This record gives sequence, structure tokens and C-alpha cells, in this order.
Amino acid sequence: MNKDKSITVRRYILKMAIPAIAGLSTQMVVSLVDTSMVGRLNEAEYALAAMGLGVLATWALISFFSSLATGTHVMVARRFGAGNYEGCGSVLNSSLILTAAIGIVIGFIGVSSAYSISHFFAADERVGDYAGQFLYYRFMGIPFFLITVSYRGFFFGIGKIKVFMYSGLIVNLLNIIFNYFLIFGNWGIPRMGVAGSGLGSTLATVCESLFYLCVTFYPAYRKKFNYFKDFRFNKEIVNSIFRISLPVSLQNVFLLVGFLSFVAITGLIGTAQQAASQVVISSLFISLMPCFGFGIAVQTLVGNNLGSHKINLARIYALETSKIATYYTLFIGVIFIVFPRIILNLLTTDTKVIETAVPALRIAGFAQIFYATGIVLANGLQAAGKTLFVMLSEVLTNWVLFIPLAYFFGVYLKFGLMGAWSALPFYVLTYSAIIYFSFRGGKWTKFKNL
Repeated sequence: MNKDKSITVRRYILKMAIPAIAGLSTQMVVSLVDTSMVGRLNEAEYALAAMGLGVLATWALISFFSSLATGTHVMVARRFGAGNYEGCGSVLNSSLILTAAIGIVIGFIGVSSAYSISHFFAADERVGDYAGQFLYYRFMGIPFFLITVSYRGFFFGIGKIKVFMYSGLIVNLLNIIFNYFLIFGNWGIPRMGVAGSGLGSTLATVCESLFYLCVTFYPAYRKKFNYFKDFRFNKEIVNSIFRISLPVSLQNVFLLVGFLSFVAITGLIGTAQQAASQVVISSLFISLMPCFGFGIAVQTLVGNNLGSHKINLARIYALETSKIATYYTLFIGVIFIVFPRIILNLLTTDTKVIETAVPALRIAGFAQIFYATGIVLANGLQAAGKTLFVMLSEVLTNWVLFIPLAYFFGVYLKFGLMGAWSALPFYVLTYSAIIYFSFRGGKWTKFKNL
């Protein structure tokens, strides 16, 4: 590829990726601000440890179904690339009916079992109580969250990623406002602490689902895709969504349960170490969220080009995007390694937690540099339908390498928190290498029509 064409490709990638990064970055800001608020409560180390468990447990429960966005995204992207616009609308209709039904069921289960889940994973009784309060309110928003999953997949697939960006800017600003008033209590609102963080996020999710609903009434979308013309449940479409999404769902659940287990392992080392791990995980959103944005762009670009049978162009977009994402994670890695306390001071004022987290953040800063390749090219493989391979690659490296090594170094060999986090580079490097060589091998080009 000559220089001029390379520049054109990279500009188009950034045009697709920047709105996704902006939308995801607003979620990152909410996570950082939310952690910062909770980190300023009394008994900050208990509150932060509880929030860490609560956030991971929430995602462990809903991520099995939230990845239905992947199935919706890939199917819409293929149809859009082939010029089948009404087919895109049919995918959205079936996806919405599916996610709404699932959301109601999962939300009820989550609310009913919130305290049981929190105490199962918490080594400390007080941490379990706080985490249970967070989960109780957070699970109430699951039906609305899963509805937004369908909308995101649709707008990603047709390349209108700015809709997601606008949603993120508006809704996550509301999330910060809700959390501030509910966590600390103002204007007659009772001080709810960690529980307020859960309720604030749920209220913001309700607003997000209403935003997407309003956008679908916009004439340019409504007339082109005709999703209101024949709003019904299509069994064939739903089966295809499940076939694409199920491996991604399993991947997300096992991955998040793996990280939840990792946080539980750090709890065996100490409460301060568990709180420090939550701060480090929140810090990693600075690098991971933009990488996920590049992944969204790749899934759209690869899916659209496979739909129009431009396989070589799909390959070029994926590889170029992985390079751009790696430049970004390299920059963030330098900041994490050289200036860790600047990042940590943004999240908590607890000196003990900060000093405990410094070596862990430096290790994580090194490891995340290589994760960009894994994230981006994995999304390219998923767009080609290779979701099972991606799932097996990440789950096996996480459970076979990361979790056992974290326990072995951190608890068994008594190297503490630094030992536990030292397992992360082994996991990231192995996973990214597997994904990279699989993509370069080219078997994904033998894709099936969806």
C-alpha cells in the first residue's frame, strides 16, 4: 500500500473510530469520577473494594447478554455493505424484542440475588454489605441497558457511530450529576454512599434508552430502514444473532468472572490491596475504552467490506487500525509507568491505597501496550464470524494463565499485590500473539453469509 493510500485509510479509520472512542471515553470518565467520589467517602478502602466487586459482578451477570450487540452489529454491517437496508431494519426489530424480554428476566434475578452475590465474592463482611447495596440498585437498570445494546449494534452497523457518541456525552453527564447527588446527598436527597452510585447509573441508563428511541423517529433513518413498517420477531434473524453472539457472551462472562476472581484473590492479600486493585482497574479504562472504540470501528469496516466482498480492503483496515491503537496504548503506558501517582491521585486521596497501587499500575501500564492488537484484531475476526475462536483464545489464556499465576505469585509465594499483578503481562502477551497470528493466517477470509 503506497503512502497516499495509507494516509487515506488511516483518516477513514479515525473518522469511524473517534466518535466511538469519544462515546466510550465518556463512560471511562464516569467510571473515574464515580471511583473518585466513592474514594472520598468515609471508610474509603471498604467502599472502593465494594465498588470494585459491584462493578465486576454487574458486568459478569449482564455481559452474557450485552454481547447481543455484536450479533446485531455484524448482521447489520453485512446487510448495509450489501445495500439491503430494510434487512438492517428487520435485524433491529428482532434484536429489540429479544433484548427487552431477556432484560426483564435478568433484572429480576439480579435484584433478588444482589446480596447473595456480593457476600459470595467478598472476603470482608462490610465490603459485602456495601457491594450488595450497589448491586441492588444497579440491577434495576438491566432491562433498559439491554435495549440500548440493540440500538448500539444497529447504529454501529450502519456506520452512524456519532449517534453513540452523542448518547454518551448526554447520558454520562447525567450519570455524573445523578451520582453526585445520590452518593453525597444534596437538596434534600439522602446520602446513599456506594448505593447511590448504583442508583445513579440506573437512572442514566433509563435516559439512554429514551434517547435512542427518540433518534429512531428521525425521518432519515425511519424511511431508509423501515423498521416501524413491519415490527415483528423474526426467528431466523434471532437464531443468527445468537449464533454470532453466544461465543462472545461466554467470553465476556468468563473474562469478567476471571477478573472478579482476581479481585477476590487480592482481597486474600488484604483489603487495602483489594481497594488498590479497583483503582488500577479503573485507571486501565483510560487505555482500554479507546481500544474498544477502535474495535467497534474495525467491526463495522470489516463487516461492511465483507458484505460487499472486498476482502483485501477489510484486511487492510483491520491491520492499520491495530497499528494506530498500539501507538495510543504505548503513549498511555509511558504515563502509567513514569507518572503513576498523578493518575492514582485523581481517583482517591487515601495515601495507603495510592502507595499500594503504584507498582501494580506500572505493571498494568506495560501489559496494556500489547492488548491493543488483541482487542482490535479480535473484533475483525468476530466480524468475519470467528467468535468461537476469539472466545476460546481469551478464556483459556485468562483462566489457565492469568488467574492461577496471580494466586501463585501473590498468595502462594507471598509476593503480595505486585506478585498478583505480575501475572497480567503473561496473559496479555499470549492472547494478543494468538489473535495476531490467526488474523495474519487468513483463514477468517473464508466467511459465511449471514
